[in-house]
Amino acid sequence: MSTNRRSFLRNVAIGSGVLAGAPLLSSAQPESSENLPEIKQAASRVPEMKFNMCGYAAPKLDKVRIGFVGIGDRGSAAVERMTYIDGVEIVALCDTRQAAVDGAQKILADAGLPKAKEFVGGDLTFKDLCNSGLCDLVYTATPWEWHVPVGLAAMEAGCHTAIEVSTAKTMEECWQIVETSERTKKHCVILENCCYDFFELLTLNMVRQGAFGDLIHGEGAYIHDLDYWMFNKPKDDKMSDGAYYKMWRMHENKRKANVYPTHGLGPICQAMNINRGDKMDYLTAMMGNDFTLKQRIAKKAKEDPFFEQFVGWEMRGNMDIQLIKTNKGRTIMIQHDVSSPRPYSRIHLLSGTKCFAQKWPLQHIAFGHEVADEAKMKELEEKYTPEIVKRVGEMAKKVGGHGGMDFIMDWRMIDCLRNGLPMDMDVYDAAAWSCITPLSEWSIANGSAPIEIPDFTRGAWKTNKPLEITLKGGGTTGVKNLAKANPDGQLNVK
Repeated sequence: MSTNRRSFLRNVAIGSGVLAGAPLLSSAQPESSENLPEIKQAASRVPEMKFNMCGYAAPKLDKVRIGFVGIGDRGSAAVERMTYIDGVEIVALCDTRQAAVDGAQKILADAGLPKAKEFVGGDLTFKDLCNSGLCDLVYTATPWEWHVPVGLAAMEAGCHTAIEVSTAKTMEECWQIVETSERTKKHCVILENCCYDFFELLTLNMVRQGAFGDLIHGEGAYIHDLDYWMFNKPKDDKMSDGAYYKMWRMHENKRKANVYPTHGLGPICQAMNINRGDKMDYLTAMMGNDFTLKQRIAKKAKEDPFFEQFVGWEMRGNMDIQLIKTNKGRTIMIQHDVSSPRPYSRIHLLSGTKCFAQKWPLQHIAFGHEVADEAKMKELEEKYTPEIVKRVGEMAKKVGGHGGMDFIMDWRMIDCLRNGLPMDMDVYDAAAWSCITPLSEWSIANGSAPIEIPDFTRGAWKTNKPLEITLKGGGTTGVKNLAKANPDGQLNVK
């Protein structure tokens, strides 16, 4: 019996609460999940690696022709950011709503750029864009259920793809993007903007330069009260009006899992060299009860009959937590809560043998009990601010997008494609960070049982090189039209 097969059977036993010597506690309250058969089956399969995409440098592109699929709040903001980057041609726009495409066309016109070809129609119209031959890169900002279908169509059509977070919803989707990227040798980039925030990049470089010593533990989160957005119903069927189109996020909150793990997890995984020297071995997950969503729905339904459709839904709990053990013995804690009335936080905590850093609620770096004062922080920033921030940080603040990190993410991706460089966030990261959703669902449904995390690199993590952030061979892509940018920088934590 293979090691992978034995591991899978062990996990099935754990998930069923029948592992000898480790029964479920009698007080545990397992949840039901209709997704478990698919999760278990997909988690057990380990396809042969056709090609290692980690470190892969695709042929250089002088111009990167981009097609956008999904032009709501996130998609339209991405279109605008790309108008500031040299070497980009926005050639195609796709959405089910003509008004959304019209809005993006106005962005192009205001930037003095030519009109893009339109693909407007049904849910599958994105296939026409992918197969049009117009695009080198398909940038996807649809609701989550369409992320992988669009990404697969793009890669099959010979395009690189960049997909908003989380990239995949299911274990099978995680394997599909990995297999397709390897077979087609097309990049599948997870658009995890939080990896490019200024403090995260600073601490990542500190780790690389040895300031933390050995990393011991990390914590990340997506704690964000989304009440306004979840209950902001669309005014019509044409544009989102700042709402989740067709209330799709409300539907996703029925799932008892960490449905949005990557904002907190991504930067921690990069610091710990996950998939590039270490890997996540297993997790255990827990979810509390729902103390707010059902009550909020009932209250809104009394005010507006529109919300009566959600009355009686069994919603996810407020807080869910995952604890992860890595192969090298490090630990990670991830939290997710979008329905409690509390301040925004991604935590971003790194604890090493020499240094400690935490971003929320108060940004600080400490060496033992000594917390760096303002002068020491300035010294650390001068010493460890990475080259990418020195190169485009001030431009990013002007263009905006969550304080500038969205622009750094987009600029870096385009610069890598134009210079033939490996992606900072490859398909294995997309799969490993996204699979926390189905695996947390499995663990939660079985009384917080430990669940093995698949190795999407199939052993290549042992030799894959750590993420390079020095801009070696890159940093040549310019920016334009900064006079039109927001002079204050757009801070948007949605």
